[in-house]
Amino acid sequence: MELDFITENSIIYVLIAWVVILGVAKALRLERYGFELKAYSLVYKNKQVQTVLTKILSRTKRGIRVFADVSVVAGFIMMGFAFWFLLSNVSKFFVEPTEFSELTVLIPGITLTSSSSILNFLLSIPIVLVIHEGAHGIVATLEKIKIKTGGFAIFVAMFAGFVEPDEEEFNKAKKISKLRVIGAGATSNVIFAFVLGAILLTNPFFAMILPEPLLSTFYDLPDGVLILSIIENSGAEKAGLLANDIITSINGIPIFSPIDFPSLEPGDTASVSVLRDGQPLDFTVEIIPSQEDPERGLIGIMRDNSFAYKPVLDFIEWNNPHLSMFLLWLWMISFFIGIINMLPLPILDGGKFIHTIIDKRISDNAVNGVMWGIYIFTFALFGLNIALSYVKSGWFTI
Repeated sequence: MELDFITENSIIYVLIAWVVILGVAKALRLERYGFELKAYSLVYKNKQVQTVLTKILSRTKRGIRVFADVSVVAGFIMMGFAFWFLLSNVSKFFVEPTEFSELTVLIPGITLTSSSSILNFLLSIPIVLVIHEGAHGIVATLEKIKIKTGGFAIFVAMFAGFVEPDEEEFNKAKKISKLRVIGAGATSNVIFAFVLGAILLTNPFFAMILPEPLLSTFYDLPDGVLILSIIENSGAEKAGLLANDIITSINGIPIFSPIDFPSLEPGDTASVSVLRDGQPLDFTVEIIPSQEDPERGLIGIMRDNSFAYKPVLDFIEWNNPHLSMFLLWLWMISFFIGIINMLPLPILDGGKFIHTIIDKRISDNAVNGVMWGIYIFTFALFGLNIALSYVKSGWFTI
């Protein structure tokens, strides 16, 4: 059941929850255990992280060495992929609008509007951060760079994890060592996403986000979306659509599942293709306004909202849709945090990665000039993708 009181007043409830968390932390006197409490943050630091990482490294040193070397190469690949995606996505907006991928900055309570989405987001972030920061820390230990502290921070509704290397030792380290440490976090997230994705190929829900040709390779595609019933006096009824028709396309857009339905404007007409008893038929349907939201257009049907994709690798039985959606969120957040984190921006690993590469090769002033040029270009490109997403669909929600 969706918790409307959370979704309608999410910011207020987040602030109330934050006050409660601070109150409990104060009452338990968590400062005695390494917590730092402020009006806007709760930070935990542990000085024993180095000991734990050293123990882990002693058992897996050879594998970590391979992982560290892979992280350097992967850093370049992920950065290149991120730029390619953002540039090609802008191009698609003007050349192939239907292929444009909408981007959003995930802000709890603003772009996340359902209780299940908020919960999945909040559960996924700590897991992703532990993997990310743990990889930084263990590779730093491998490179004999001391870790002073490690921990996590909560800034009202945002989470952050961190390992804090000794700055002097990090600056004195070889360039290749720095690149290994910097690239390890994002690489660990993407590797985790690949492993989780391989498991999720057995899950029908994963088909929602797989592109071609992966989708048709690993899933048997459904014919379309089944019409369960027709709304009286709707455009669908007047056009002649019937229950048990299978919708295969709307306005030329192939329909395989409910998420493929395009946004429609009330008063417009839509070209709807269906299969009826195996025979293809085409209809022109007048779009009616939704009773709940008059600005949202409807064809006038009750549709089957189940996902009819059948995995080719069907050896795991997925009976819990909540678990499936959580793992899907975990996959998405892990993969995209890994990729986006390698964009060269000041607060991201990609910025440190590029800075390390060009540092000492040119003068400090030239380094600063080059870095700011890269920052401005990257920020403009990322911002343009978000702006075009707004132009296409407004402030869409999840």
